[in-house]
Amino acid sequence: METFQRLESEVRGYCRNWPVVFDKAVGSHVYDETGKPYLDFFAGAGSLNYGHNNPKLKTKLIEYLTDDRIVHSLDAYSVGKRDFLKTFEEIVLKPRGLDYKVQFPGPAGNNAVEAALKLARKYTGRETIINFTNGFHGMTLGALAVTGNSMKRGGAGVPLDHVATMPFDQYLDGQTPDFLWLRALLEDSGSGLDKPAAVIVEAIQGEGGINVASASWLRGLADVCREYDMLMIVDDIQMGCGRTGDFFSFEEAGITPDIVTLSKSISGYGLPMALTLFKRELDVWEPGEHNGTFRGFNPAMVTGSEALRQFWSDGEFAAATKAKGDLVAARLGEMAAEFPEVGAHVRGRGLARGLAFEDTGIAKRLAAESFDRGLLVETSGPEDEVAKLLPPLTATEEELTAGLDIMADAARAAVKASQPA
Repeated sequence: METFQRLESEVRGYCRNWPVVFDKAVGSHVYDETGKPYLDFFAGAGSLNYGHNNPKLKTKLIEYLTDDRIVHSLDAYSVGKRDFLKTFEEIVLKPRGLDYKVQFPGPAGNNAVEAALKLARKYTGRETIINFTNGFHGMTLGALAVTGNSMKRGGAGVPLDHVATMPFDQYLDGQTPDFLWLRALLEDSGSGLDKPAAVIVEAIQGEGGINVASASWLRGLADVCREYDMLMIVDDIQMGCGRTGDFFSFEEAGITPDIVTLSKSISGYGLPMALTLFKRELDVWEPGEHNGTFRGFNPAMVTGSEALRQFWSDGEFAAATKAKGDLVAARLGEMAAEFPEVGAHVRGRGLARGLAFEDTGIAKRLAAESFDRGLLVETSGPEDEVAKLLPPLTATEEELTAGLDIMADAARAAVKASQPA
């Protein structure tokens, strides 16, 4: 630990909750340097939907690297990129009737968001972006401006402008707004809301507390965007690539966003990669107008192509993910029923689930107790009031059950510690 504490910045976070040195990882397990195993219900914050070192993806990656194939290519054409684009079109876009252009904006999710915001403003000629309470979109200045968390926003050091924040679904005492409020603001010249270029929204807010937007709310938002000539950006960085069961989290609502951002599990292997997808008519970029050094990382494209072929060529994987999500939801419901005195309740969809508590200290204690018992979970929400589960989509039912058994014991210990002596 001394090396990390002496040399690494104080900004480090996850290691403070998991004070061990990790070494190996296979499937749904990670191992510290002593060989102690931990079930991983964190999955790289959703970057490892297919588990650690998935053998089928690893084989393709090793073959590619040992054959001296190109690794870094900026935005030059490459065999790896061509294969990814064709595979993505055939397996993801065409079956869903989506005619998107694909931009490789850089290696991380915030790169995808920055490109989306910049493109929306360029296309419409407007500046304002509507964002939503408890949304999270990244830590660079543009993405941070449309993020709700006050602690993260406070680190910017400059004003975060050109945004207007609106209430997310069920934000107002659990009610679903009907968008009369937004229409009134857009139609009233005295409202102070400049005509927006776009809205940016998550179908499920991961960092914001596993807050699920209803299909009807998302459809209503899409209707408003069409009526008032605003672009709809869906941030699917954490909830895309199958986390909710469908490849895209917005599929259940039956909408077609104008722009979609993807990252995290799009490479399939935890390698850096991000995409900004947009309707064909929005492609108004000039050559080189938005670029980045690491937008041509071919190993990620190779594993990304193989992940699509292995898991998304038919509907079997999606159906299995939804069934596993139902299993997790049922077990979390049983846990919540044990603790009505602390307002425990379940949130989520697919394999993005959370156990929320009115007592905001319990989720942190639950996560700590889980770690002590060999399970990695994180917390989310504005007060870290939600114990958040993002297990690999490839986790077996036995692994899910084992992890949920650990979590139930941890919850009992955490709730007991929260009670007066």
